[in-house]
Amino acid sequence: MLNKVMPLRDAIAKHVKSGQKLYIGGFTHCVPYAAVHELIRQGINDLEICKMVPELLLDQLIAAGVCKKIIFGWAGNPGLGNLRVLRGACEKGQPYPVEIEEYTHMGLFSRLYAGAVGLPFMILRSGLGTDLPKVNPSIRELTCPYTGERLNTVPAYNADVAILHAQRADREGNVQMWGVIGEQKEAAFGAKKVIVTAEEIVERETLRAEPNKTVLPGCVVHAVCHVPWGAHPSYVYDYYDRDNEFYVEWNRRTADPEFIGLYLQEWVYALDGREAYLRKLPRTERLKAGDSYVV
Repeated sequence: MLNKVMPLRDAIAKHVKSGQKLYIGGFTHCVPYAAVHELIRQGINDLEICKMVPELLLDQLIAAGVCKKIIFGWAGNPGLGNLRVLRGACEKGQPYPVEIEEYTHMGLFSRLYAGAVGLPFMILRSGLGTDLPKVNPSIRELTCPYTGERLNTVPAYNADVAILHAQRADREGNVQMWGVIGEQKEAAFGAKKVIVTAEEIVERETLRAEPNKTVLPGCVVHAVCHVPWGAHPSYVYDYYDRDNEFYVEWNRRTADPEFIGLYLQEWVYALDGREAYLRKLPRTERLKAGDSYVV
């Protein structure tokens, strides 16, 4: 049995390099905040970031000077509005200009699916009749050879590295997720390398007892990292709730241009990993999922 478990610090140092194309997982839950904080600490930059719903992570990545381009289907603070750091980068070039490439959710999923199955592009109707093709030259049209219908196309996306957070994995890299799975599987199968942080590392027999929860086989995973609470302030279904207080405070406090730098210094650079983050965080107990969440 090949043991792929390693510390998160080592996994990021080994597999993520400046200048790469990086897919970051998490669709509403299982957002890999701990992994992103680690690559920020390591000074990795000049990245093309692909994420279906980048939420607060994107403000942090831009403020830390990590990304040169973001590919996304929606970006914002869930339920609260725009991301102020992203908006500043797009509208004013502050703290620096960031290139954006926007799709519908279906459009970006289709890129990831094409990358996973080895096709050069995918055909879809999503985007027809909108202004997206005017601002995104990667969205193109073709004529269906069977019906003569005009359809949109999007190119395959293959990340250099995909980073996911999951409920559990075994030492071989077999990964289980449940709840909202989103596009995790397609992105991972299309990536050259895959890093998974997990709430739990379990024995193979545990996964085999519920095989329908297995999203990724170990053959596509290069590193597994045990990182409890690795998605905070996001949530992990059956493990802990979203820290809504954090999201509301982020919306309020990022109105101060100096806040984001102070946050990164206190909560990312000054800490040596997720364990230190959790020791500093005062409110994890009240976020734990109760019995009503168990399936």
